[in-house]
This record gives sequence, C-alpha cells and structure tokens, in this order.
Amino acid sequence: MKTNDMNQVAVHAIFILLAAFCLIPFVLLFMSSVSSESSIVNNGYSFWPKEFSLEAYTYLWSQKSAMFNSYGITILITLIGTFVGLLISALLAYPLSRRDLPMRGILSFLVFFTLLFNGGLVPTYLIYTEVFNMKNTLMALIVPGLLTNGFFILLIRTFFANSIPVQIIESAYIDGASEFKIFYRMVLPLSLPILATIGLMLTINYWNDWFNGLIYITEPQLFSIQNLLNRMLVNIQFLQQNNLGGQNMAVNLPMNAVRMAMAVVGILPLILIYPFFQKYFVKGLTIGAVK
Repeated sequence: MKTNDMNQVAVHAIFILLAAFCLIPFVLLFMSSVSSESSIVNNGYSFWPKEFSLEAYTYLWSQKSAMFNSYGITILITLIGTFVGLLISALLAYPLSRRDLPMRGILSFLVFFTLLFNGGLVPTYLIYTEVFNMKNTLMALIVPGLLTNGFFILLIRTFFANSIPVQIIESAYIDGASEFKIFYRMVLPLSLPILATIGLMLTINYWNDWFNGLIYITEPQLFSIQNLLNRMLVNIQFLQQNNLGGQNMAVNLPMNAVRMAMAVVGILPLILIYPFFQKYFVKGLTIGAVK
C-alpha cells in the first residue's frame, strides 16, 4: 500500500473514531430513555438495557396537551427570533464591513464591547419588565439576550469584508443601484454560508433557551418546551422527595428514564435539521472568523 493511501486510511479511521465518540452519548441517551426504572437503578445506564420499557415516554405522552402547546411556542419563537436576529445582524454587519463608513473603528469597538460587559441580571430584568413591559409575553422569549450579539455581527462583518469583492459593489454603484438594492440583490446571495451558519446558531440558542422563560414567564400557556420539561422534572423531584399524607404520589414515576426521555424530546428536532445546514456550517464559520 502506498504512503498516500495509508495516510488517507489513517485520516479516515481517525474521523470515524471521532464521529463514534460524538454519536455514542446520543445512543446511550436514547437507550436509557427506553430502559425500565428498576433496570437503571440496579444496573446503571447501559447501551443495551436489561429491561426495555416505554414508561418514560408514556408519562410524557400523558402531558401531550401541554407539550404540543410548548412545542408550538418554541417553534414560533425560534422561527421569528432566527429570522429577525439574522436580519438585524446582517444589516449592522454590512455597513461595518465597508471601509468608507465614517467612524467605522469606533462602531466596531462598541459592538465588540458588548461581548465583554453587560448590565447584569437585576438591571436587565427591571428594564425588560418595568420599562418595556415584556413579562409574560412572547417578546420576553425572543428579545432578551438572544435576538443578536456582537459575536454574530463580527463574524458576518468579517465574511462581508473578505468574501464580497469590492469591484462588484463598485460596478453596482456605476449601474445606479442603491445601497439597499446592493445589499439585497448582491451581498446576501453571495453570503449564504455565513447566513446559514449564524441562522443555525440562532436556531440552537432559541430552541435550547430556558433561562428567559424561567425569569420572565409565569403563565403556563407561554412555556417553551425547555421550560415545560424543566418544570416537569422539578415537579417529579418534589413529589418523590415529599410524602403527602404518608403516601408518596410519585413513587412509581420513572425518574431517571424520564430525564433521558426529556433530553431526547428536546434535542431530536435539532438533530433532524442539522444535516441540512452542515455543508454551510464549517465554510461560513471559518471564512467569517478570518481576521
């Protein structure tokens, strides 16, 4: 076997091994979710359960009304937040990528400054609840800390500056195109890799967020899926740890299996959509991160 062939085999073997390390936790997660509670307690988590059981998913299905509502809330805020956040980030990054923008350095520093400092939890909570009246609204799940951030803006700005030829913009000016038309008709179509990358990051952030719901939401009909699963888990723990009238109401609930089933329910949609973004992810992130 030639040296190049051996090197290629070694590289493939390494990547297969790394892929296996990434997949093994998900396999263990799913197998644990279909294990009986007694099997987990007696034998621990395993890749092949001693006793299969769907008790955890049966329990989650018993809460299907609340879960479907929470899934709807999560899908809604994810779609709106990703679209609006991506639009705001691109609209701010584009002028920052233009070398003829006045005070470009100062504005870029202000964006970078937001990565280092923030107002703190208490002032932020007071601003959003007392000034903007966002408590118990969908806006509370979309805006605070998620809509955009300096890191995304700087990534997109760097991509625009390094990957969009200046000659294309200048030729569009000569043809009489406006700034908005250049941005919409020329810059955005050429920036699909970085837009898909940032869009995926925003989607993950919105889908996995539970902190905003914990802080700003108290009405059950506005719970996102992550908040609902977290509160269900807390309720089970409370019932197991407290005897009411001498009887434990949650003694038969599959606590450990339910935890794993909740993780599967929460992460499954992201696993399904990731392959559609994968081809853009590495290219957009590496090009956008070049200084």
